[in-house]
Amino acid sequence: MDSITIIGAVSIIIAGLTISIGTLLPALSEGKAVATALSSLAQQPDASATITRTLFVGLAMIESTAIYCFVVTMILIFANPFWNHFISAGGGI
Repeated sequence: MDSITIIGAVSIIIAGLTISIGTLLPALSEGKAVATALSSLAQQPDASATITRTLFVGLAMIESTAIYCFVVTMILIFANPFWNHFISAGGGI
């Protein structure tokens, strides 16, 4: 197996791990944040504006982690900088 095949296989495996872990953990975090916010709203309905505003800021920050993982996955699959390095170096191990 040559180095181009190894780089391709490792990139696909890492991209799969990145997108699976990178979407699973933020989804669990968002669910916990929403559940906690709903519990807080049920206990203190007067503070609904503050709780809701803080919830949306927190959800945006959590979601940005998943978006970064998606971007890294797309770079590994479609614009992998390592392939160009190994192609220019000769392609062999």
